[in-house]
Amino acid sequence: MARTKLCICCALLLVIAIIPVIIYFSIKCPRGTFRNAAVATDAIKCSEIGRDILQRGGSAVDGAIAALLCTGIMNPQSAGIGGGSMFTVMDSSGNVKIINSRETAPSNMNSDRLKFCPRSSTMLADGNGIWIGVPGEIRGYEMAHKLYGKLPWADLFQPTIKLAREGFPIPPVQGGAIEKIDKTKTPSLWKAFSDKNGNLLKNRTIKFEKLADTLEMIANNGSDAFYTGKIAKDLVRDVQEAGGVLTLLDLASYKARETDAWVVPMGEYQMYIPPPPSGGALLSLILNIMKGYQMKSSLQSIDQKTLFYHRYLEAFKFTNGLKKYIGDPNFKSEEIKRAKNMTEDSFANHIRSLITDNRIHNPEYYNLTPYLDSMGTTHVSVLAEDGSAVAVTSTINYIFGSGIYSSSTGIILNNQLIDFCRRTVHISPGEQPPSSMAPAVLKSDSEILVIGASGGSRITSALASALINHLWFGKSLKKAINASLVFVDSVNSVEFENDFDKELIETLAGLGHQLKQVDISYHSSVNAVEKKGGCVCAVSDERKQGEAAGY
Repeated sequence: MARTKLCICCALLLVIAIIPVIIYFSIKCPRGTFRNAAVATDAIKCSEIGRDILQRGGSAVDGAIAALLCTGIMNPQSAGIGGGSMFTVMDSSGNVKIINSRETAPSNMNSDRLKFCPRSSTMLADGNGIWIGVPGEIRGYEMAHKLYGKLPWADLFQPTIKLAREGFPIPPVQGGAIEKIDKTKTPSLWKAFSDKNGNLLKNRTIKFEKLADTLEMIANNGSDAFYTGKIAKDLVRDVQEAGGVLTLLDLASYKARETDAWVVPMGEYQMYIPPPPSGGALLSLILNIMKGYQMKSSLQSIDQKTLFYHRYLEAFKFTNGLKKYIGDPNFKSEEIKRAKNMTEDSFANHIRSLITDNRIHNPEYYNLTPYLDSMGTTHVSVLAEDGSAVAVTSTINYIFGSGIYSSSTGIILNNQLIDFCRRTVHISPGEQPPSSMAPAVLKSDSEILVIGASGGSRITSALASALINHLWFGKSLKKAINASLVFVDSVNSVEFENDFDKELIETLAGLGHQLKQVDISYHSSVNAVEKKGGCVCAVSDERKQGEAAGY
């Protein structure tokens, strides 16, 4: 009898063990999706490098770091180790942490620096070293890897080192950025992207051999090689020669920060976002305002579209008026309370009550203080086989950052401190500038969505558009990301992508919105990975000609 019971128990255990396997193999994933894991970046090669790391048993963080290093040479105008990043990391048990390695103000920051803020946003590197912040990128990788890495640190660097040494055809997006380099303003950058005859490379093969040397030293000796070794000395010398105030002490004392994620209910999902100085609170405010209008289906008539977009634009105008309250919580404790309040439904309800459905208002009504728009950045989304995920946004700020190229190290330096302009009256040493970066992980009982965007000030509008179109209007992830974008700039003028509905533009103009149509076709791009129904869908934004990879 006992033996019979034992056999029955063993049989039941065997059935229980087999059922998940049967379910796994019975799931037929649609064409273009993946069964296990995926990586979405701005460049197919970088997505493939991240995927290969996952297939070797690497964690989601391992895949993200390898993909980011690759992006630093595929799209060096957007990101690199001379900048900073922000990770939103969810482990396989569902716990979420933020790793913040955004740049900081150097200790020798001049008290009158804000008097030299540019009058307008050019978005192009100007070769001015005074806005270079202490790079945090490598310290961010180090902290993320120590907490969540599985593969050896050096392994994450090898694919990019190989590419940088051997060279590769210049991708179209990088080539377009190279064409904008100004030889007069940024001579070191011009030289870095020129042939031996002094002509810009543009559509030819490119190598980053000096950067490969730097990456190899970091791979072999750890992050301290960047912050305290020969690299640090060379970098500081090159920055100071360009008018920057970075010191060896600034690099040696830089520390990445680990914090809890902020959690915002979003329908059936919990949305995990980084706290300030990120722009996560701004994204949640827009979504909460629009959520209150209880939209259940896609917009059909011109009247429905007009009302939706009018409310949407008004929501962004109020959000623009609140950007002044996004700051470094270590230096502006009162502002962190205001920012936290922005994530609450009650605050969104209040803003919604101020929106008038048939007209706009003057700038004072929105409490707007004009600021400088920014542009640039890259984003990587990773979902690993064990369910862990990473959304990480990285930047050097403007196109090619400051335009300062360190010839000793191969590093392009950020101009992140310019983000303080018109947002504050004082910059403290060690303070991080405000940001629009909002790498997010959304999780329900059965689904995971890993998402983020590049584009500086346009990040919030690009993410809000993708999430509303996908989660509320039922569009596929690809169609939601590729939907035409609208952006409300720092003076509340409204910009439309070239393919935006012309009739809708006219009706919005009739309500009083100040419109300007410009080509913002790739100034913002969303990269996302979603697990739904046992299958993984990954989308890289076509605006930046990215492509995802998975298995």
